[in-house]
Amino acid sequence: MPPLTDKSYRFAFILITSLFFLWGFAHNLDPVLIPHLKKSFTLTTTQSTLVDSAVFIAYFLMALPAGMIIKRFGYKIGIITGLLFFAIGSFLFIPAADTQSYDFFLVALFIIACGLTILETAANPYASSLGAPETATQRLNLAQSFNGLAAALAPAIGVRIILTKGYSEAELSGMTDAARKVALASEASSVKTPYLVLGSILVLIAIVFAFSKLPKIQKDAGHVAGKNILHAFRHPQLTWAVIAQFFYVGAQVCVLSLFLLYAPVSAGISEKLAGDYLSACGLAFLVGRFLGTFLMKYVQPQRLLALYAFINVLLCIVAITAHGMITIYAVIGICFFMSIMFPTIFALGINGLKGDTEYGSSLIIMAIVGGAVLPRIFGYISDDTGNIQLGYIVPLVCFLVVFYFGWRGYRLNRKIDPIEEPTS
Repeated sequence: MPPLTDKSYRFAFILITSLFFLWGFAHNLDPVLIPHLKKSFTLTTTQSTLVDSAVFIAYFLMALPAGMIIKRFGYKIGIITGLLFFAIGSFLFIPAADTQSYDFFLVALFIIACGLTILETAANPYASSLGAPETATQRLNLAQSFNGLAAALAPAIGVRIILTKGYSEAELSGMTDAARKVALASEASSVKTPYLVLGSILVLIAIVFAFSKLPKIQKDAGHVAGKNILHAFRHPQLTWAVIAQFFYVGAQVCVLSLFLLYAPVSAGISEKLAGDYLSACGLAFLVGRFLGTFLMKYVQPQRLLALYAFINVLLCIVAITAHGMITIYAVIGICFFMSIMFPTIFALGINGLKGDTEYGSSLIIMAIVGGAVLPRIFGYISDDTGNIQLGYIVPLVCFLVVFYFGWRGYRLNRKIDPIEEPTS
C-alpha cells in the first residue's frame, strides 16, 4: 500500500479529512439546536432529545444501505451520494423554519443524518486504508482530529448566529399569545442562514469529488468477500466494537448535546457563556485527538482507550456529585479523554476482518444509534428526578463498557483465518 507521501494518496486523504470536519460541524450544531428548539416549541428535556433521536436513528436505518451502495458503486459514488443527502437536509431547514414545525425540523435532521451515515460508512474505512495497515488507527485518529476542530468551532459559531434573537423566559411570559408566537417564530428563523450556507458548501464539495480521481483501494490476496452481514459477527472484536460504539456514541451525545441544559444548572452560568464552554469542550476534544494520535506511537491503542475510559468514569462521578465550575471542568476533561474513542473502537473493530470489512464497517456505523437511545434515558432521569446532573449516570455506565472493550473486547479470535475461507 503506497504511503501518504504518494501525491494521489495525500490528496485523497486531504479530501476525505474535509468530510470529517463537515460532519463534525453538523453534529456539533445539534447541541445549539436543542435549547433553541426547546424554547421555540416549549419542549421538555426528553422531548428536546428527539433532535438526537432523529439524527441517530438514521444511522441505524441507513448503515446497511450505505454499505450496499459502497460495495456496488465504490467509495467515490458513496461519498457524493452522502454529500447530496447532507445538502438536501440542510436546505430543508428553510421551509422548516418558515412553517414553524418541529416535526419538519426532525425530518430535515433525519435526512442530514442519512447523508452523514453514508459519508461515515465510506470515509472511515477509506481513510484507514490509505496507507500501511499497521498505522491505520493513527491515520484514522488524525483524520478524526478535524472532527474535533469542528467540535471546537461549531458551538461558538452556532450560539452567536442561532441564539442571537433569544428572549428570556420572563420576556416571553410577559407577552400576549400573538406576540409570543411572533417572537418564537423570529427565533426559529435564525437557523435559515447557517444551514443555507452549509448546504451550498456541501454541493460545491460534491462537485469537487465528482471531478477528482480518487485512488482505488487494493484488496490483498486474503480479502475474500464476506458471505453476509451476520457472517461478520464471527469476529469477536467486531461484536464487542459494535457494543462499545453503541455505548460510546450514546455517552458523547449525552455529554455534548445536553451541555447547554446541564451547565446553567450545575454551575449557574448563562446559556451564552455555556456555549463558549461548549466550544472549550470541542477544543479539548481536538487537542485530545492530536495528543492521542501522537501517544499511539508509544502506547498500544487499546491500552490508551481503556485508560481514558476509566478516567472518564471518575470524571462522571464529579459531574454527578459536584456543584459550581468544577462540574464544567470535569465535562471538559471528559471531552478530552473521549476524543480517541470513536476512531480507536472503529479501527480495532475492523482489524483483521478482510472480506467482512464492508459489513463490519456498516455494523459499527449502525451502532451509532446509541446516540438516539441513551440521551433519551438521560432525559427521562433528568425529568423524573428534577436533577439533570443525575443524568450523568448514563455516560458513566457507557464508559465502563468502553473500558472493557479496551481491556479485553478488542482481542481477535486467532482460530479465524479469513485467508483460508473458500471463495464459494
